[in-house]
Amino acid sequence: MFDKVNDGLTKLIDTIRKDQSSNGAWKYPFETGISTDCYMIILLRSLEINDEKLIQQLTERILSRQEENGAWKLFYDEGDGNLTSTVEAYYALLYSGYLEKSDLKMKRAKSFIVKNGGLKQTHMLSKLMLTLTGQQKWPAFFPLQLELILLPHSFPIHFYSFSEYARVNLTPIMILADKKYSLTTNKSPNLSDINIKRGEDGLDFRNSHEWRSFYSTIKQASKSLIGLPSHLHQLATEQAKQYMLHRIEPDGTFLGYFSSTFLMIFALLSLGYPKRHPIIINAVNGLKGMKTEISGHTHIQFTTAEVWNTSLLGYALQEAGVSSTDPMIQKANHYLLTRQHVKYGDWSVQNPSSFPGGWGFADMNTIQPDVDDTTASLRSIARMVKQEPIYRQAWDRGIQWVLTMQNNDGGWPAFEKNTDNKFLNFLPIKKAEYIFSDPSTVDLTGRTLEFLGKYTKLPKDNPSVKSGIKWLYKNQKGNGSWYGRWGICFIYGTWGAITGLHAIGVVSTHSSIMRAATWLESIQNPDGGWGESCKSDSSNKYIPLKTSTLTQTAWAVDALIAANDKQTKAIEKGIRFLLDNLDRDDWTTNYPKGQGLPGDFYMHYHSYRYIFPLLTLGHYRKKYTQKKG
Repeated sequence: MFDKVNDGLTKLIDTIRKDQSSNGAWKYPFETGISTDCYMIILLRSLEINDEKLIQQLTERILSRQEENGAWKLFYDEGDGNLTSTVEAYYALLYSGYLEKSDLKMKRAKSFIVKNGGLKQTHMLSKLMLTLTGQQKWPAFFPLQLELILLPHSFPIHFYSFSEYARVNLTPIMILADKKYSLTTNKSPNLSDINIKRGEDGLDFRNSHEWRSFYSTIKQASKSLIGLPSHLHQLATEQAKQYMLHRIEPDGTFLGYFSSTFLMIFALLSLGYPKRHPIIINAVNGLKGMKTEISGHTHIQFTTAEVWNTSLLGYALQEAGVSSTDPMIQKANHYLLTRQHVKYGDWSVQNPSSFPGGWGFADMNTIQPDVDDTTASLRSIARMVKQEPIYRQAWDRGIQWVLTMQNNDGGWPAFEKNTDNKFLNFLPIKKAEYIFSDPSTVDLTGRTLEFLGKYTKLPKDNPSVKSGIKWLYKNQKGNGSWYGRWGICFIYGTWGAITGLHAIGVVSTHSSIMRAATWLESIQNPDGGWGESCKSDSSNKYIPLKTSTLTQTAWAVDALIAANDKQTKAIEKGIRFLLDNLDRDDWTTNYPKGQGLPGDFYMHYHSYRYIFPLLTLGHYRKKYTQKKG
């Protein structure tokens, strides 16, 4: 086993070394289905930017993902298909001009759409896209008033009650709804044959008591603002516009997200910007810059993942025995050093006492750091701190930022501190708690504790550590598992919690760790691996995939290694599965391991098949085989 583990590690390290870019980063794709490809076609056609090569490439990728029944799926075991994805694909393919309604593939897609409820059953962003491109009318009543952006923080609901992700998408949406803007061209398809019936508005808020109440709350609060209504409305419009413009990243995108940039472009058009305005053209070019190639097809990423890939790989490689003086590690850490943030972002509203010092997810991210990328980057540069003073400065700033980002409840969020207004979760939007809030999560809290315990040597009785441990204990499920917010799902959360608790000094015999390890062992597959379905997040309970995946097996085994002083049969079987499947390339390899919005948005990190087997094999060798030697 020792020789096989060494061989496996060597193979992984060699592959990773070949894939490193000249600037030190790893540019493995961040894949999110076909939605961004569809929206890119719709955007280009709406702006009458006839980039035919790109539109043809995206059309080919969309068609390559269609199922035999005419539908598109978000993940392999989703069922017959996903209605929203199928509507978006159908619309984009028609708008591309390269397919007609009479084509067999389109007939099958239409049949699936009609059979499953038509446009009115799609999710909110899709309905908005259809509305602002002229396929549906704006409703007479829209509850999100622009004046929301003017409300002071003393009000129960204000602009910064919402999470960062919600704000960057809501801002252009509020502008568009206020203007009731829509844009059609002579190439706009006609979806009336699958559209909702007259009077059944896709964005119908009229009969919702919750939306009416929310609207009334904002309306009443707006009346307390000083100024004439017309003046306040003009001020709110200008402030919303400036909110977007001040958060454009160097690549031209609005905070680096595809969705917010797409919406910002339409919002600027609604404010009178011409289609060829430099800001709009730069934004389009920024989205084009997110282009990547997957299996011979062009994909527009939702964002890029260079910092995330590079920080995790830099850390995992060193855990697997690669020296910090290795040129590969030196280049990776230099890249990370250049990507540490020096600007204040929205995070400082809830955390005004801290200086910048975090890292973001994407290559061009400069003002939107997150806790996960920051601790991952700090892990990677940790061994450089004693070697070069510049790394010591980065280290101190990064740790200070992470510690000040802890929520009052003891856990850690992703992007912003104490942004968890429970009232917003009751708004009548599917999965509102994921869209509008940024609460403490098990995965963020567990990995932050793992970093603090392993790299900063904070004692278990440190107040921040104590409250973090307490939060994890409180949020453990009855069966011993934990729910992970940003991954799939219970295996992910349980891995994060066990490794965090172990690193901070909680003994393996503690009941919390023992129950979690027992649960992991109980769901091991006969082949020695683990696999969890994306259905777990929407169901809020563990649902087996009924087959094993490399990444989820690595998470489970790494957790069991942390939980056991001696090797167990479950660990040995898991290690054998990893070693036997390092070259595996099938649907399980491409199965999403990350989630953005349960039931709607999933993420396939192409780097994970290398990162987590590497990390787990490295930890196995360090803890067991080297000890025997």
